[in-house]
Amino acid sequence: MFGFFRPKGQLLYGTAVFIALTACAAPQDIANIETVVSGAKDADASFDVQMVTQATLPVVQEWPNNDLGQKTSWIPYQATSQDAGLKAGDGISLAIWNSDESSLMGQAGQRVIQLPDLRISSAGSIFLPYVGEVQVAGKTSAEARSFVEKKLQTIIPSAQVQLTALAGAQNSVHVVLGVPNPGSVALGDTSMTITSVLAQSGGIPANMVNPQISLQRSGQIYTIAAEKLLSNPALDTRVLGDDKLFVRPDSRYFLSLGAAGREAVIDFPRETVTTLEAMSLIGGINQEAANPKAILVMRTYPAAAVSSTAQKGPPKRQMVFAFDLTNADGLFSAGSFLIQNRDLVLVTQSPLVNTSNAVRLWTSMFRGTSYVFDSVQ
Repeated sequence: MFGFFRPKGQLLYGTAVFIALTACAAPQDIANIETVVSGAKDADASFDVQMVTQATLPVVQEWPNNDLGQKTSWIPYQATSQDAGLKAGDGISLAIWNSDESSLMGQAGQRVIQLPDLRISSAGSIFLPYVGEVQVAGKTSAEARSFVEKKLQTIIPSAQVQLTALAGAQNSVHVVLGVPNPGSVALGDTSMTITSVLAQSGGIPANMVNPQISLQRSGQIYTIAAEKLLSNPALDTRVLGDDKLFVRPDSRYFLSLGAAGREAVIDFPRETVTTLEAMSLIGGINQEAANPKAILVMRTYPAAAVSSTAQKGPPKRQMVFAFDLTNADGLFSAGSFLIQNRDLVLVTQSPLVNTSNAVRLWTSMFRGTSYVFDSVQ
């Protein structure tokens, strides 16, 4: 009876093997190079493929950088006088020493007359009793003290003045966010720089990813990486009254997909990231599935960047940059080619993966077939 069913069992299992092996030839969830670049040579293709080597690298590196549009030129440090000029909104307190027995200001025998909490008006002046409006805006604290003293000597010949200034909004720097102690920092003198203001605000958080420092001044925003600012004192710009500072993590990122060590959204950990560094950040490649001869960086350029001349820009908005990491030329090229914001790093599948899967499946099914044959005999 068992002999009667043996041919049927062989036929069914053989059919299963054939179907499974046929399925092995189908595309996998990890794209291979042929699938990705299919149609690139068509006349109406929306993208183009560029192999990156030491020969082509100098050309493609000159193409527009998508990151540059996010930042404006930075303001370098410029030395100035050490005392900030008084501005509208600043507070002033006066202590007036009077050696006369009597005067228009104060009571008889009063040696010190206090005039606290005077506010510089929008016109740049303070009001003094019996003197009137005294223009002090634009003067340093020392100059304002001397000027007020001369004005008061018209009614108090022996007057000597002590002046204390309290910076208002226009003579302060406002650290808005990104530091432990946000708030306003008074400009004690005009030599204060961004790093000194940030230090007074608690410094830059150590756990912030590639912090970016933005300076808002006169309706313009300037941005620089903290790493770059701290490494070059010439970039530590002098702050002005009513400047606003923001410290934020780098908003740039790139994606990793395919046979990579991990598929994820990767933040830029530093100002520049090369393709080779990106491979490290994504955990390398899957040794069993990846094709190191076809590492792709996919990028979309703005329409204005497209050019018919290779030295000026890409031929298509959508570009696929291909790297062969199995030779020195490809490795050195990947070590110089910079990743840009929102690039996609795609590790393609090795052409040997389907073959390997087929061999393993055939072996397992052959063993399964032997087991069926043995069981029915």
